Amino acid sequence: MKISEHLPPLTRRQRDILEFFVGYKEANGISPTLEEIARNFGLNKVTIFGHVSELEKKGVLVRAAKGVSRGLQLVDFESPGLRLPIRGTIAAGAPIQAIETDEALDFADLIPPHGDVFVLRVQGNSMIEDAICDGDLVLVERRSQARNGETVVAVLHGEEATLKRYYLENGHVRLQPANSSMQPILTQEVEVRGVVIGVVRRF
Repeated sequence: MKISEHLPPLTRRQRDILEFFVGYKEANGISPTLEEIARNFGLNKVTIFGHVSELEKKGVLVRAAKGVSRGLQLVDFESPGLRLPIRGTIAAGAPIQAIETDEALDFADLIPPHGDVFVLRVQGNSMIEDAICDGDLVLVERRSQARNGETVVAVLHGEEATLKRYYLENGHVRLQPANSSMQPILTQEVEVRGVVIGVVRRF
C-alpha cells in the first residue's frame, strides 16, 4: 500500500501519522490503534485523536465503525470511479449533427472534493418544474446554510422534511416549490440539512 500523490493538503504531522499508518498496516496486516500511534510519536492519545479526526475530515482516513479500535482504513485515491463514455451531443430542440467525442464522465466528479454527500429518494411532485420528479434520487451535500435560489433539504418544526428552493427575505424564509399548482411555505423556523447538487433518474 502506498500513499497517493492525490491527497488533499496535509500538515507535516498528519503526513507522518499517515506514513506510520501505512507502514504499520503493511507490516502487520491490520490498522494501528490510537494508542499505538501515540506511542510511536511519544504523544498522548488525545493529541493523536485530534490529528486522526482531521485526517477523517479531509477524507484521507475512514472509520469502519464506531468503537472499533482498529477500524480506521486508508481511502484509496488511486482506484478509478465509475466512468462512462460521453459519446457526443444530442439535440433537445432543433436537430444538430451528431458528433462523437472521446470524453468520459467520472461519477466521482459529481461530488465536491471531500464533501459530505448523501442520497435521498424523492416522493411527490412539488419540484417537477425543476425536473425533479417522484422517484428520482437527489445527491445532497450536507450543509447548514444555503444561498437564495438553491434547492435544499429543509426541516420544519416537528421534524417534517421537504425539498424546496430556499429564499431568505424580509426576516422569514420562503420555501418555494417548483410546481405552479402549489403555494410556497413561509416560515421563521427552518433548519437546512443540505443542498441538492445532482439528480439521478431511473427510467
